[in-house]
Amino acid sequence: MIKHVVMLKFKKDAQEAGIGELEKKLGALPGEIPEIKSYEFGRDVIRSDRSCDFALVSVFEDIESLKKYQIHPRHQDVLKKIKDLCESVIVADFVF
Repeated sequence: MIKHVVMLKFKKDAQEAGIGELEKKLGALPGEIPEIKSYEFGRDVIRSDRSCDFALVSVFEDIESLKKYQIHPRHQDVLKKIKDLCESVIVADFVF
């Protein structure tokens, strides 16, 4: 199993409406991409200086499933939104 972890830091001028749209798009992905085994995301609640603003943790059966997810058109649409909203994106993928 592969765990895919993504941490987002929003741009200072990111609008609430845009963040809400991102959450809606992310919430739809598990129903649209069968390779997703588990999918959780949310906004940071601590809001410390070293915190990211948003995190996503998802699970895939194997590397091939993760790769299918990454090139899926719905995921590509979400990536465009992330690029519009974020100043930085940190990703880690590991076997568990």
